[in-house]
Amino acid sequence: MQFQDYYAILGVPKDASADAIKKAYRKLARQYHPDVSQAPDASARMAEINEANDVLGDAEKRAAYDAVGAQAWAQGARSQDDVRPPPGWNSGFEFTGAPGDERAGDHSAFFEELFGRAARAQRGSGRSGGGGGGAMRGSDHHARIEIDLADAYSGAERAITLRGAHLDAQGQVVGDERTLQVKIPAGVRDGQMIRLAGQGSPGLGGGPAGDLLLEVQLRSDARWRAEGADVIQRLFASPWELALGAEVTVTTPGGSTLTVTIPAGSNVGRKLRLKGRGLPAPSASSVAGDLYLELAAAIPSPVTDTQRTAWRTLADAYPGFNPRA
Repeated sequence: MQFQDYYAILGVPKDASADAIKKAYRKLARQYHPDVSQAPDASARMAEINEANDVLGDAEKRAAYDAVGAQAWAQGARSQDDVRPPPGWNSGFEFTGAPGDERAGDHSAFFEELFGRAARAQRGSGRSGGGGGGAMRGSDHHARIEIDLADAYSGAERAITLRGAHLDAQGQVVGDERTLQVKIPAGVRDGQMIRLAGQGSPGLGGGPAGDLLLEVQLRSDARWRAEGADVIQRLFASPWELALGAEVTVTTPGGSTLTVTIPAGSNVGRKLRLKGRGLPAPSASSVAGDLYLELAAAIPSPVTDTQRTAWRTLADAYPGFNPRA
């Protein structure tokens, strides 16, 4: 994924004030707007300029962008194309406004990944609106949070820290931070929203506060992954267990310990289905997912002469066998 250098696009330094960013954007917009520019790449340049302004002109987005950039470069990126965002790079940032504010498809893949996924998922969710007697509901906020798969199995209550920002009197971005206790329901899926009523912006004129919408992301784990309600877990087996069959003990992501039969003649990649052992049903009207044990081979290294002889004997027992055929 290519990292977008929004400061370079607008031609401003990284400590530019909000006023300097606004002036730079207006100047470039007058130069590259497709209605007035004769440049062949005017439309593409204008899209870049608009995206850069969308981010740097918003204190919360700019703070998130600066934090992500600092983490990526600290990991040793040599160029924009070499940027590899760290795990959890797009979680924990809080943005004002209900998801749905972004124009899906009008931005780069980098922008969509950092800001746009929740927007597409919750288009049309609650926004600030008028009320009787001049009262106005506060704006909703949205953020992404990472949780462990075990918490999605059992449910949990976790303290989460969200990072936002605002502009000070000099037009500089100042970071905000708050910690909330969040109840994670059992069976929550990747991409699902948790709504915290009244945790958005305060209302005006006696109107109610907006809500905070938290988009759940399941933390990546080398041992297992979720696909909707189903969970895929790698199950390592020895070559003789795959060939001859075996009964093995497995601990699931939900903490259960089970005895599972590996059928004789199993190949690497075969999936053993455990019905109903995936993510639990979040409600009485839904169904629990399944757990799939994906077989992988654990190959012991021959260290002793006896072990090396055993492997040679195995090879001799299969003359002509070609695993690449």
